Amino acid sequence: SMTQTNSQAFEGHPMLDYSQKSVRKTVQKELVSLQNQLPIHVTAQVGFELDQNSLSLHRVYSPSDLSICLSESLYLNKDHVQQVVECSVSAQKKWKKTTVNERMKKANKLADLLAKNRTELMALIALEVGKPLDEADADVCEAIDFCRYYAKNASDLFTAKDLSVLGETNHMQATPMGIVVVIAPWNFPLAILCGMTIAPLLCGNSVIIKPAEQSMGVAKLFYDCLMQAGFEKPVAQLVPGLGEEVGASLVSHPQIQGIVFTGSKAVGLQILNQANTLQPGQKDLKRCVVEMGGKNALIVDEDADLDQAIDAVLSSAFGFSGQKCSALSRLLVHQNIFDEFQKRLKESFEALSVGSVLELAHQIGPVVDQESRQRLEAVIQKHSAQVVSQIDVSSLKNGHYVSPTLFLEEDPNSDLMHQEFFGPLLTLFKIRDFDHGLQIMNSVEYALTGGVFTRNPQNIQKAKDECEVGNLYINRSITGALVGRQPFGGFKLSGLNGKAGGADYLHHFINWKTITENTVRRGFSPEVSV
Repeated sequence: SMTQTNSQAFEGHPMLDYSQKSVRKTVQKELVSLQNQLPIHVTAQVGFELDQNSLSLHRVYSPSDLSICLSESLYLNKDHVQQVVECSVSAQKKWKKTTVNERMKKANKLADLLAKNRTELMALIALEVGKPLDEADADVCEAIDFCRYYAKNASDLFTAKDLSVLGETNHMQATPMGIVVVIAPWNFPLAILCGMTIAPLLCGNSVIIKPAEQSMGVAKLFYDCLMQAGFEKPVAQLVPGLGEEVGASLVSHPQIQGIVFTGSKAVGLQILNQANTLQPGQKDLKRCVVEMGGKNALIVDEDADLDQAIDAVLSSAFGFSGQKCSALSRLLVHQNIFDEFQKRLKESFEALSVGSVLELAHQIGPVVDQESRQRLEAVIQKHSAQVVSQIDVSSLKNGHYVSPTLFLEEDPNSDLMHQEFFGPLLTLFKIRDFDHGLQIMNSVEYALTGGVFTRNPQNIQKAKDECEVGNLYINRSITGALVGRQPFGGFKLSGLNGKAGGADYLHHFINWKTITENTVRRGFSPEVSV
């Protein structure tokens, strides 16, 4: 029988079709024109006059081509934080009085502007963080989807819930929470930044945006669209700065009500720690939405469709060089098909091409920066004895290229099986049977994404019941969650299961008020007749 389709399903923004020559030409043209405008100059957008001499200059170079300087940013430091927060506080007084309809209009206008600037945004994402063009396009579409989807949710959320009974009215209503600090990652430099910013704004909060240091250019372009859409500057301020300095002092500031963060486990735990330490003068328990890492596994059962499984493995493990918190890093293969699967995977893997993402011929680009590259090279070095296949990148001198690598591991407790690497590294592990696979899958401290390839209905049901992940994928790739269809986020040490792109995400950014009024007329003063 055909699967019932949900008539209420959210329709996402359609992606570009790269098989069309005209599409490829438009994008190439955009890349050329963008390169002529570099570097992008980024300064803080705050509600007060800045003394330029107190700022420090930071440059970012393209990871695909280190001769291209992408952005020059002037960073604030922690001495500016107090003024930034004060501006947010005063802007909030007016902003919280706007109607949800006004806020929705602005969010939808932002979606229109992102759609209008789509090719420039995707070209910049490709250049700035080395994301392949088709995935950079998906990044822009996801940002547009967040705007439209959350706008639709906000309208429902801010409709008061009527719980009245005879003689008494009871209403529960959503009210803005206050000031939300947005600490954004570089790996979805537009989509996640946009989703984490627009959600609190739709709920009537003011936001302080601390973008990732690696993707300041995309952040500036996004911020320009935000202003054009009619969000006023002090309601949304852009604060370039170092995470450990500006980010940390924003997180611990006593006048902040909410923090929304996507990034590493180490930083997420620090944020939770700081946010839960009461500061002098603090009157709110800070609400934190933290989305951290994953060590995601895919089980390939003995009856799996191997062609499908290999495609899914390659896209899940090596899409955007494995730099997604949802990426596949542990491949658990049934012993009865292990040798055949490994041989076929190796052949397909070794056919992949690594190089600048500005050329569509390459499936795998660089990693984001020198720090990432050195960290990943050290992992490969440490586990060189377990390498079963590798793509050589030694000829690629002018970018942050890392050899995509397949490892073979027999020890279920090794760091290849437990540590998140955030790069194009994939570990193969042989399982005795499906139950063994589930046990290994669940043995890590993360619970973000995971998947199974099997045609056995009992095993499919078992996976649904027992996989400890926030997003489970059956017989498909384990990355690429869509807004409104696969609300995204995990539990255990992957985060607080915030479910970005889900109907409840906005609940993190409001306070509920229940208002009860006695309507029995006793005791009201009688009307005075004139």
